[in-house]
Amino acid sequence: MYEKQLLEINETIKNGKYKDNWESLSQYPVPEWYEKAKFGVFIHWGAYTVPAYFSEWYVRLMYYRCNPVFWHHNRVYGKDYPYRKFIDDFTAPRFQPSEWIRLIKEAGAKYVMPVAEHHDGYKMYDSALSRWTTVKQAMKRDVLGELKEECERQGVIFATSSHRAEHYWFVNGARTVGYDNDALNPEYEDLYGPCVNVNRRNNLITLLKQERGIVPTKEWLEDWLVHSCELIDRYRPATLFFDWWVMNEAFRPYMKKFLAYYYNRSLEWDMQVCVQYKSDAIMYKSGILDRERGQLESASPCIWQSETSTAYNSWSYCTTNKFKKPCEIAKVMADVIAKNGNFVLNIGPKSDGTICDEEIKILKALGKWTKRNAEAIWGSGEYKFFGEGKKHKYGSFSERNKYTSKDVRYTYKPCHIYAFIFGYRSDGVYKLKKLALSNDDFHFTVKNVKVLGSDEKPTWKLTSKSLEIKAQTHFEDDMPLCFDIEID
Repeated sequence: MYEKQLLEINETIKNGKYKDNWESLSQYPVPEWYEKAKFGVFIHWGAYTVPAYFSEWYVRLMYYRCNPVFWHHNRVYGKDYPYRKFIDDFTAPRFQPSEWIRLIKEAGAKYVMPVAEHHDGYKMYDSALSRWTTVKQAMKRDVLGELKEECERQGVIFATSSHRAEHYWFVNGARTVGYDNDALNPEYEDLYGPCVNVNRRNNLITLLKQERGIVPTKEWLEDWLVHSCELIDRYRPATLFFDWWVMNEAFRPYMKKFLAYYYNRSLEWDMQVCVQYKSDAIMYKSGILDRERGQLESASPCIWQSETSTAYNSWSYCTTNKFKKPCEIAKVMADVIAKNGNFVLNIGPKSDGTICDEEIKILKALGKWTKRNAEAIWGSGEYKFFGEGKKHKYGSFSERNKYTSKDVRYTYKPCHIYAFIFGYRSDGVYKLKKLALSNDDFHFTVKNVKVLGSDEKPTWKLTSKSLEIKAQTHFEDDMPLCFDIEID
């Protein structure tokens, strides 16, 4: 089916510097811009924002009887109302990419990563391989292209993500839900995907099993490879993010081909690129490790990425969203940066193309905070010890953090240690134990201490137990403060 495209991919690898093996791919350097970026913004936006209920997995959950989306869909729309009708209603009359990028840039983000295609199979870009795109359907706009153009105009790095791998089985509840439905109509198979299902029952257990026991066919793997290569050829993103199912062993030879193709093409474009992955889908040091809604226990020797959303429960805009406070997000960002990571925050615009008030508030608060603490974020790096206080469990989906004033995260540049304080003390006294005279790992002289973004001149003393700082500064929204500790 894709003979011409596959031949071109193989020829590019054959004639290029990077080959489809891990030894070669591991030689591709981490982009300098990525190591300096520190902060990016993810954007989940698609037809699932039309029903705007529960999560971006609407099309999957509407065919499983055991969850709120199934009952909501049947009550509000009726069981025979197909997901493709939401695509007809996804016209986004108020979508202004210039406003999105302006708001994101003002928040301090250095790169923007809109989803190109989510698990539902609907492309937010112009593709020659599908009729189910925003260009060819009701919206009649190239969302990805417009956002890329605006990124370039405003000086923000353009990235994107592909979640197509999971589309192989994502709508498979349609096979066991117990009634005929749109997803099983051959006329729309190119939208809903193969709907591969190895389970006979339609219940919570089979829903939670998701892809277990499913092995992609050669045809699907080639489909994934060709669609991925078309995406990077058409839009030349500086990074491409993959969701989890590419960790399936069957993807490995195809992932190697994709990486070799992308890395070789980047040399032709004179660009520095990288790929983010989860769960060892890519060999160590051949891409960027990503933690979804999770952090690391300590600093990593290699740069990594942590991504989370403004809402606890969803990556897309939903009327049911429960949003985080800006101070919680800022603390996670500081933790990630202190551990040699890049922090990515997701926003989910509404179906009409506007960003909700809650997310605007979050982005503006982050903008003030990142501007205030710019020198501790950009141009700095991890220190010998990442911080003190609470330690995180290693892994994803472990982000309900309860920080206190005892939680501190450090970044560093020559002659300066920056200490992010995660909770305010009523007496204004903060004791940094890692910087005590008795610590064998710290023997510098403390010359001065400042509060970034404040005119206050804190008092301080260095003892055998801690560097004790007294400061009364308290920022709005309980955003963490940062001490600039000058050393010699």
